[in-house]
Order: sequence, then structure tokens, then C-alpha cells
Amino acid sequence: MRRRDFTVLFVVSTTIWPLQVHAQQSRKIPRIGILLPGAPATWSVRTNAFLDGLRELGYVEGRTISIEWKWGDDQLDTLSGLAADLVRSNIDVIVTGGTSAAKALKALKATTRTIPIVVAIVGDPVAAGLVDDLARPGGNVTGFSIVAPELGTKRLELLKEIVPNRSSIAVLSNAKNPQSKIEMKEMQTAAQAMGLQLRSAEISTEEELEDAFVAMNKAFAQALIVLTDAILFSQRKRIVDLASKHKLPAVYFFQGFVEEGGLMSYGPSDADLFRRAAGYVDRILKGTKPGELPIEQPTKFDLYINLRTAKTLGITIPESFLTRADKVIE
Repeated sequence: MRRRDFTVLFVVSTTIWPLQVHAQQSRKIPRIGILLPGAPATWSVRTNAFLDGLRELGYVEGRTISIEWKWGDDQLDTLSGLAADLVRSNIDVIVTGGTSAAKALKALKATTRTIPIVVAIVGDPVAAGLVDDLARPGGNVTGFSIVAPELGTKRLELLKEIVPNRSSIAVLSNAKNPQSKIEMKEMQTAAQAMGLQLRSAEISTEEELEDAFVAMNKAFAQALIVLTDAILFSQRKRIVDLASKHKLPAVYFFQGFVEEGGLMSYGPSDADLFRRAAGYVDRILKGTKPGELPIEQPTKFDLYINLRTAKTLGITIPESFLTRADKVIE
């Protein structure tokens, strides 16, 4: 190569290379805000599933995406402030989970209608006022509902299978949660067909839990079903301890109760929903409007059993029942 040609090539190369580096450095990395009502330890299965879902789609935290985490630590009154912080942080899309965060989402919608919001797990988003329609949500909110047809019926069937001689079933719910009334109505119909009697036990605040269990005892409740609710999930340890104290075999809506010592849970796989939420984030970052993504219902359900608790309650779980469980805690 002639000296002149080499000099020109060197000059061009040294001119273009910094420009390429600058372009790579200035390329905008998508920023995801995550608002969750609990603590990192108790939500790790869900958040790991979400991160796995992102990695499967080519996203790596700290390299191709940036994530800002906000944790409520089971203090529901902090969520509105945390939500407002995310809105001010120049976030491209917000991911949240749990019906407790729905109240914060209302505040987010009032503050901005431009930031897409993916709700990884929520009860009835229409009843909560988050969207107008499940098929075409409109606005800036979409996600995944944990409400599925006949979930309450399935929980009654499971309870009846392991304690067939107990017919008086207490149903613990949050009176302020509109979804509870829908679940209760469905369960009433199923209970009549099974020869079971449901006894409603509603609370409005966590301080009323002790009184609710005293009322169950006075009503001669023989077993318990806990309906889906964020306050009840945040109080899962207390509820499990109270159920144990009153010797009530109970079915819960999430495995977190079973991990705290509850007898059994049956509900949507929240890890699966968080993994699917990563797919919605990907589609939104590539240009799809959240209002065009339907609110999807769960397709995978998990059955958790705590054998230690069963033994404490004097319940023998059939082997055929255990083989159907997704996880057995021994």
C-alpha cells in the first residue's frame, strides 16, 4: 500500500471510529420501571421469571435495558408515592403486580396517559377502573388477570377432597374489593351443588382479622377459603397463624401462604404471568400500543400442599392428591 493511501485510510478510520463509539454510547437504552407491593425476597420467584422472560427475548438488565425497582415492602400506603417517583423518572414502560398496586395505577393514569403500564397480575381490571374492556383495553394499561372461570369451584372441590366430612366453610374476603363479591357469588352456586354451606367473613382493615376468626369460630366454621386480595396477601403470616390456632384447614389463592405454613393453595401461576408480562413489554418497546394488547387470563395453575401443616391438623392427604401437586412442602 502506498504511503499516501495508508495515510488517507488512517485518517478516515480514526475519524469514523469515535463517531461509531459515540453513536453506540448515545443509543437510548429502554428504561423499565417496576412497582411491586411486597419485598424482594417474597417476590423473587415472580421477578426472576420476568427477568428470564426478558432474557429469552434478548434483553439483559444493565446492558440492553435499564430497570428501576420500587418496593412497597407490604406497606400499601407507600405505593402512590412510589408510583409518582417512577412517573418522574423518564421511564419507557412500567410493570406492576398485585391488586394493591391497582390503586397506585389510578394515580399514574391521572398523572400521565403516555407511559405504558403492564399489570403482571391483577384481579378484575374493569371492576378496578383500570380499563374499559378486556379485549381492547384502550388507554395506557394492559396486562394479565388472575381471575379465571370456576377458580372458586375448583378450590371448593380440592377442600372437599381432603376434608370430605367438613361442610361449613368460612370465606375470608376484603369487603372493599369488588372482585370478592364476584368470586363469592360463583362459589355460592358451586357450594349448593356440593352440599356445602359458606359463611362469609369480611374485613375492611387488617386490624379486623382477629375478630373475623373469632366470628368464624362462633359460626362453627370447619374449614376456610381465603379470597384473592392484596391486603390479605400482605397479612398472610397472620392469617396462616390464625387458621392454625383455630384448627381450620384452609385453601389460599397464592403459594406464598403455603410457604408461610398454610395448608394448600390453588391459583394462577404468578411466575408464568410475570414471564408473559416480559413479552408484553417487548411488544410495547417495539411500538405496539398497550391499549391494543388484550387483558389475558391465566392459562397455568399451581397446586401447593404443605404436608407438615396437614399432619399438624390431623389430615391425611391421599397419595393421588399429592401426585397432582406442583409442589409439596414436607
